[in-house]
Amino acid sequence: MEKTIESSSTELIIRKRKKTCSLILFFGILSIPSSAFPVLGFTFGIIAICMFAKNKSVRNNIMADIGKTLGIISLFINFIYTEIMLLFFPFPNMPGWFIEFRKEFFASDFWIDFENNFITDQRYTYIYKGLLTTFQVTVFAALLGIGLGVIVALVRSSYENLKDELHGGLGKGLLFLFYKLCGIYLTVIRGTPVVVQLMIIYFVIFASSNNKVLVAVLAFGINSGAYVAEIIRGGIMSIDKGQFEAGRSLGFGYVRTMTLIIIPQAFKTVLPSLANEFIVLIKETSVSGYIGLQELTKGGDIIRSRTYSAFMPLIAVALIYLVIVMFFSWLVSILERGLKKNERK
Repeated sequence: MEKTIESSSTELIIRKRKKTCSLILFFGILSIPSSAFPVLGFTFGIIAICMFAKNKSVRNNIMADIGKTLGIISLFINFIYTEIMLLFFPFPNMPGWFIEFRKEFFASDFWIDFENNFITDQRYTYIYKGLLTTFQVTVFAALLGIGLGVIVALVRSSYENLKDELHGGLGKGLLFLFYKLCGIYLTVIRGTPVVVQLMIIYFVIFASSNNKVLVAVLAFGINSGAYVAEIIRGGIMSIDKGQFEAGRSLGFGYVRTMTLIIIPQAFKTVLPSLANEFIVLIKETSVSGYIGLQELTKGGDIIRSRTYSAFMPLIAVALIYLVIVMFFSWLVSILERGLKKNERK
């Protein structure tokens, strides 16, 4: 009887916790589009944050964490939106001190420098277009890097696992050849700077091509593939050898054992590291300006060359990179907590 009461109370607590997490996520999501209405978005954001702070039992829940973070983002958006409305849009019956403050603000050196760097001749478009190019190169380079990395990791780990089982023949010879080629690829790519690789591909290999985005994708994808390969190979080699033996005992061949048993476990292990590699790749694309590609950093540099003012555009570029990295780092932390939670289960 007592066990029945305890189990029912535990289920009630779990159900209540899930409901609270769902509400935090709901108000967090709702606060973002509501930011167009300052009071409403601010209210929903505060509700999500207060519910998260009040209920300690939801601190490690992914839904609650996302809802709380969205609430914080909505507060930041509301603050920026409110400042823009107060500074740039007229309001009836404004107090005299605020009118004087607006006059002094628009006459300040900060605003004059900001207007000269970003508003005059629509120079902010250099930043905007550069950011789009950065994401375009990063996404396609990451896909190429993962594809190359998986192939190289499978070749190297397969040779290390099968070299004692294969007794000569064409199969072992080809596997040994691919193993050595992959080793040369890793040595060359990891031993030379990515800037040099980028310039060699653009000025030597694809000297007749004007598609700078394609060249950047190939350069960064090939470079990233070398690091992804070692990440995935490390994940595969970290799986206990008993898993291979279990697959063989079930009648699976090597390929089926790798596909159905080893790779899913290894992928789960290396997923946070792959996400961190994506973050590194975003920052590495900042050297694309060496081949004249107008990505985010190059966009800021173009503004600097137009205005002869380095502080404002370069600080803006640095802040954009910082926000992007912080956002993806937050996603990686959520992913890692989710994986650890599943391991405990």
